[in-house]
Amino acid sequence: MAMEESSAFLQKNHKYLILVSVGLSSFMAALDGSVVNTVLPVIRQYFNSDVATIEWTVVIYLLVLSSLLLSFGRLGDMLGHKRIFIAGFGVFVISSMLCGLSVSAWMLVTMRAIQAFGAAMMAANSPAILTKNFPPNQRGQALGLGATMTYLGLVTGPSLGGMLAQHFGWRSIFYINVPVSLIGILFGIQLIPKDHNGEQNKEPFDLPGALLFSVGLIALLFSLNQGHAYGWGSGIILGGLILSGLLLAGFIAVERRTAKPMLDLSLFNNRIFSLSSISAVLNYISLYSITFLMPFYLIQGRGLNPAQAGLLLTAQPLLMAITAPLSGSLSDKIGTRLPAMLGMAILAIGLFLLSRLTPVTPLWYILLSLATAGTGIGIFISPNNSALMGAAPRNRQGIAAGVLATARSVGMVLGVGIAGAILTTVMAVSGDGLFQAIRLGYLAAMLFAILGGFASAVRKNG
Repeated sequence: MAMEESSAFLQKNHKYLILVSVGLSSFMAALDGSVVNTVLPVIRQYFNSDVATIEWTVVIYLLVLSSLLLSFGRLGDMLGHKRIFIAGFGVFVISSMLCGLSVSAWMLVTMRAIQAFGAAMMAANSPAILTKNFPPNQRGQALGLGATMTYLGLVTGPSLGGMLAQHFGWRSIFYINVPVSLIGILFGIQLIPKDHNGEQNKEPFDLPGALLFSVGLIALLFSLNQGHAYGWGSGIILGGLILSGLLLAGFIAVERRTAKPMLDLSLFNNRIFSLSSISAVLNYISLYSITFLMPFYLIQGRGLNPAQAGLLLTAQPLLMAITAPLSGSLSDKIGTRLPAMLGMAILAIGLFLLSRLTPVTPLWYILLSLATAGTGIGIFISPNNSALMGAAPRNRQGIAAGVLATARSVGMVLGVGIAGAILTTVMAVSGDGLFQAIRLGYLAAMLFAILGGFASAVRKNG
């Protein structure tokens, strides 16, 4: 009887257990990114390394992850999303252990690149797994809960990283990935159904397209991410931008002529898919403008210590974690367009409030502004993700998930790049123009949020 009740429980809650497995991967990837950023000074001191070298532990992760998302999404469509997802979890576990065992800064950078390889395999297939295993009327809820796991990773990362590094050393921030990831692998193997792709498995992999896209995107993201360090007019940055333009143009040309392309460009003929992709990029530009600028305001401008700043910054991802599943469930009932528009509108209001920050702004106002922006982002993301994934055919769910993850990465780098360019330019011109630079940076981000709201408004109700 007990075994029958257990079997009935598993069958009834099967899709939610799948969500747990996928959610663990999202949680670990977000946690790992935020944890490493927090303890970079500790790692630099341990290896007696310069800042430029140790910064590559973050940069290489971003570049590798972003450049491989489309490729692994396509491989998921061809070979099965579960297979690529589980393999990615395995790579993530092994590389996390090797990160903790690193004996030099450059070994750590190399292991972080391999870790990003595994993270890309998971991130490119997670939304496809959820979309396939939840009915259309629960798709927004599922994707919202998945997003919540990402935000929980972002919320807990800084405090957990600081605690682990303080009591157990910086290596523990990588070792903690191992037991949690092993649980995720076990859940995934047991609970995620096998894919039945039929003839899809016989399609060839578009290697030329994959190489052109990966190298082109790496060149673009490197240029945008490092422009402030090398100088936006330097030869390496201008050369990287030109190279990325040529390679990405070549990628589009190849995809148009290839019978079985890596990226099915016909997906963008769908108004919902294309505008949801654009909205996602604009949303992440706004989000990462906040992520980049707020520490400068709080620590450099207001003189708070990192712990105090981290506590204030928790308000944004916390509200994102609360509102994302609620908005996803609502979009399952009323459609995705209205919640996405509302989310972008609230985000724009939050950014306007942030643009009014001064040297003496009360802390309650800062919290209110960050909470407003976080609420808008949380309301927007789940319906927009649901619209994008729902607009793709079942046999293109992997590539749709890859497009979604790539939009996030590109928006993130553009947000940091644009905010960084405004900050460095204004401060160089005015000498001590930190607050003026932050004001202009948030006003620029507000314009992107308004454009994102417009893009959501003019698409159909997915």
